[in-house]
Amino acid sequence: MGELIVVRHGQTEWSLSGRHAGRTDVALTDAGEATARALAPRLALRRPVAVFSSPLSRAMRTAELAGLAGVTPDPDLVEWDYGGYEGLTAEQIRQTRPGWDLWRDGVLPGGTAHPGGTAHTGEQLQQVAARTDAALDRIRPLLEAGDVAVVAHGHLARVLTVRWLGLDASAARLLGHPAPGTLGFLAVEHGQPVISAWNVP
Repeated sequence: MGELIVVRHGQTEWSLSGRHAGRTDVALTDAGEATARALAPRLALRRPVAVFSSPLSRAMRTAELAGLAGVTPDPDLVEWDYGGYEGLTAEQIRQTRPGWDLWRDGVLPGGTAHPGGTAHTGEQLQQVAARTDAALDRIRPLLEAGDVAVVAHGHLARVLTVRWLGLDASAARLLGHPAPGTLGFLAVEHGQPVISAWNVP
């Protein structure tokens, strides 16, 4: 059985400044593009049998620069919709909501349209988990033939990983936030889902 390779997209201006980028289509920085290219040799050794990506350009561009071919855009892999917190840093949010924690407190509805024209309506954690569950249901059968790669986002990758492990989505708070342009490897050992590596540059 293959491994599920979780790729976080490369750096953007928003990830660099700590702004919450859910559905806003933020481009990679030059450093983000360089990091994505640096993933190519390692991923070439794995030769995934299928590749899925968030349809946002920062993920699709990372897949391209990392040398991943035959990429299928998957809307279930798009980042958490942060609603009214889109574009804000955690520090800015805590100015109006002291002690705020994404995993515990969630997001507030937004309603303002971003450049793609869609309102930031906001998602609850269990809605994000339902999307990752749907993606995993499609991915698991493909692992019988070899590795599968997904290119996604930081919070989404954490939720997908704990759902792979069969844990409640709230357990994602226990995983370190993957740095831009890093890899995670999810596997099965002795019939049990495991994390074989995480936040690998």
